[in-house]
Amino acid sequence: MPRAKGGPKTRRRHKRQLKLAAGFVGGRKLYRQARSTLEKGLTYAYRDRKQKKRNFRALWIVRINALVREHGLSYSRFVSGLKRAGIELDRKQLALLAMNRDQLFGDLVKAAKQALEQPQAA
Repeated sequence: MPRAKGGPKTRRRHKRQLKLAAGFVGGRKLYRQARSTLEKGLTYAYRDRKQKKRNFRALWIVRINALVREHGLSYSRFVSGLKRAGIELDRKQLALLAMNRDQLFGDLVKAAKQALEQPQAA
């Protein structure tokens, strides 16, 4: 029985993957290597879409913490004070305020400090 080589379907599949491999260097433009490199790249892309969210949150926290410490508070006490004061801003917005609007951020820190000084209602 003759060997089936696949014909047009195989060529179409190979061309599709080689098109995705455009820009690869060296032997990675060859089908076998391109296929494995693409698979690994897509795996990294999936993983890093999740990690991107974590990395940005960590960056925002670092920025907020740096500016809150200039006002004599730690990050955790600041966030706790904001919650007690009933101020609901996410970390992204707090980081933007900390970088761009010093006066407004200072007011938020004062509000957090006042909320921390008041006895908590049980």
